[in-house]
Amino acid sequence: MSDIAIRVEGRAGRITLNRPAALNALTYDMVLAIEAALDAWRDDAALSLIVLDAAGEKAFCAGGDIADLYASGKAGDFAYGRRFWADEYRLNAKLAEYPKPVVSLMQGFTMGGGVGVGCHASHRIVGETSRIAMPECGIGLVPDVGGSLLLAQAPGRLGAYLGLTAARMEAGDAIMAGFADHFVPQDRWADLIATLCETGDADAAARVSEQAPQGPLSALMPQIDTLFAGSTLPEVIAALRGDDSAFATETLKAVQRNSPLAMACTLEMLARLRAGGATIRDALDLEYRVTWRAMEQGDFIEGIRAAIIDKDRKPVWKHDIDTLPATAVSEMLAPLGEDALSL
Repeated sequence: MSDIAIRVEGRAGRITLNRPAALNALTYDMVLAIEAALDAWRDDAALSLIVLDAAGEKAFCAGGDIADLYASGKAGDFAYGRRFWADEYRLNAKLAEYPKPVVSLMQGFTMGGGVGVGCHASHRIVGETSRIAMPECGIGLVPDVGGSLLLAQAPGRLGAYLGLTAARMEAGDAIMAGFADHFVPQDRWADLIATLCETGDADAAARVSEQAPQGPLSALMPQIDTLFAGSTLPEVIAALRGDDSAFATETLKAVQRNSPLAMACTLEMLARLRAGGATIRDALDLEYRVTWRAMEQGDFIEGIRAAIIDKDRKPVWKHDIDTLPATAVSEMLAPLGEDALSL
């Protein structure tokens, strides 16, 4: 498959995303191919680890290829999207639970579906150009692909801030937030991959890592913790409106662009996952409740229209940010019964 290169090199299973012109956005076929490779290599005694990387300089993976999701949903076919998300989430769980080390090298943009592939690896490498984000609320979806668990586990209220604003993390921020492990200058990546393939020793990444440059979010943590202390969307909005700092003003602008329903669901999901003992499967189950309903009951179709199709950046969300009923959130997060995610 030209969109992805899957092969064995030495003691490593190699998976390289190969759609640089499309910022390595994940197609359905790529998701299935990665899963098939992981399944084939799981019990192969000749392979000690997996190396995940991507072609091009601009992105590891900027998200999922959502054109087909939009087209099918717009036509009233919700089954395709539900099947895609279920299969993608199964891959996310396999990566998080894989019995062998998985080393991901994430240059440039890593967003949405790219987080689901790269940020559940056991050894996550970032470099000078890395920019990691969960921008789903801007298209009427919630942070998914297991990203809600990473957000819930981030220090302080950083996860709520990242989920509601889609702020991009530089390398240092990504490590602080728990989305990455090691900073390795990108001119050393080729040598690191060669070492991984030759030795099968995933700890080689730690041995060549350096102190990451401090990202801008670390200095903003006191404000983030204060402004995002609320557990509901009205509480967060009230805190932002009540603060006249430049940071609060800019953050409020960012939040007001996104789907109120998606943001309110995100905060509720993070609250549940922060309760303690949550696993990747717990997160994916919650996410699937929302994505299963996102086309028919949520803002996903309108969000994609405004951002990707018409590109007018003027979505008409189902709810106003000040009048969103709490019942809308509970309805989106209600158990799916026989339609629940099965991993």
